Amino acid sequence: MSHLFNGDEINQRTILGHPSGLFTLFFTEMWERFSYYGMRAILVLFLVSSLGDQGWGWERKDALVLYAWYTGLVYITPIFGGIIADKYIGYRKAVIIGAFLMTLGHASMALEVFYDYYLYIGLSFLILGNGFFKPNISSIVGQLYKDDGRIKDAAYTIFYMGINSGAFLGILLCGYIGETVNWHYGFGLAGIFMFFGMLQFHYGQKIFGKIGLGKNRSIDEENEENKLAPVSKKIIRDRLLVIGIFSFVTIFFWWGFEQSGGSMTIFASDYTNRDLVGTSALVFKIINTLLTVIPMIILTIILLMLFKNTFGKYMISNLFLGTSFVIIWIIIIWMLNREFNNSETEVPASWFAILNSFFIIVFAPVLSKIWQSKYNPSGPVKFGIGLFLLAIGFGILSYGSINIPLGATTASQSMMFLILAYLFHTLGELCVSPVGLSYVSKLAPKKLVGLMFGVWFIANFIANYSAGITGSYIDPILDEYGMASFFLIFTILPTIVGVLMIISNRKVVKMMHGIE
Repeated sequence: MSHLFNGDEINQRTILGHPSGLFTLFFTEMWERFSYYGMRAILVLFLVSSLGDQGWGWERKDALVLYAWYTGLVYITPIFGGIIADKYIGYRKAVIIGAFLMTLGHASMALEVFYDYYLYIGLSFLILGNGFFKPNISSIVGQLYKDDGRIKDAAYTIFYMGINSGAFLGILLCGYIGETVNWHYGFGLAGIFMFFGMLQFHYGQKIFGKIGLGKNRSIDEENEENKLAPVSKKIIRDRLLVIGIFSFVTIFFWWGFEQSGGSMTIFASDYTNRDLVGTSALVFKIINTLLTVIPMIILTIILLMLFKNTFGKYMISNLFLGTSFVIIWIIIIWMLNREFNNSETEVPASWFAILNSFFIIVFAPVLSKIWQSKYNPSGPVKFGIGLFLLAIGFGILSYGSINIPLGATTASQSMMFLILAYLFHTLGELCVSPVGLSYVSKLAPKKLVGLMFGVWFIANFIANYSAGITGSYIDPILDEYGMASFFLIFTILPTIVGVLMIISNRKVVKMMHGIE
């Protein structure tokens, strides 16, 4: 009997029309992103907090420069991790090594209270671990499918939902515990779930069959590829050039988007009214409960679907996954109960970042269906739309900042400006990031998939580093031009690049040579 998907027999059992293995990767990536975004959500806040609040008391500029280096380097190491996986150890071993290194990194950061340099050691482990983990788990996703058509775009959109589910939970819980209880508990919590993610993947990896086993591809893979018509060097060159174009364009998107962990966090902390009392506090508590519980219910339902398909053969993997969910539910119930018992409410500055992940959980399934329909636009058009949506979000922030005086260190602007900005940024992200991952998988020759994902993440390195460095100039720009002008920068440039992408659509599509 022929299989619809690559992988073992269990992988042929579908969830939402996709192989079970996709959701094994979904949850593995979810815990990795929980750890990454959970730590990142509080890093800048921890660095700029006073010594009395157990922070380091850094200037905002210095904190954002360190943030720039960290968020940049986690995207440059994947090119080396991709090469090592392609040539030597395979994707699956690379994912496990990466997860282990990141577990050590979070543990080290949690121990910073004993020795300052543990923070830098921890960040170094996280950077190295991400290099092994990030490109190679994405490579496995692509190889689950025999069809390189629209279903793969949909698969990466679902996978992206897993990424942002982890980001949502990590920012929410690590951010809350870090800001309200202890920074180091927040760092430590991130590491616990990275550890669970590693064990879940390790004990469930046989579901992928021969995918990602080692440097030498399986005989089955070789035979399957030999059945295909040979591809000319010109077609390969054109397709690799398209990956380069998409990678270059994505720099401008992430340069703006990644202000979320830097300048937008500072805007939330220092320039947004976050103190709520009375009815406003109660309304926020109810909304926050719904924002937290509804995604967890959705994720729990997906978890039960995976259990139904895989528990019999991959029991240990599922037990680790189930245990992690039990712990998450306990923490969520404790957090919500604690907040409802407080008479006054201050919205944590890190809370706004969860909106991005919440909106992705809500809208990712919708866009996944659109990408599988007749209304599916081309890749370049999706990129252009994504850049326009990003620009709209920053336009809203710019408008909301008009009344902030030059050089002001504090203000009290409405939370609605940030909420709307995150909504449009999220919709833009769904048009760029999962689509880009899918096209790298489809356009790259199989023997170069890991390397091409590394190239894709180098673009993310440039974007993240540039975002942090640009954000570090927030104070001099505020002093001379104002907050509105600062956000206007991120409105104008993405708009220009989006227009150029739309104009070049036909040419880029032609260079794909039939790849949809």
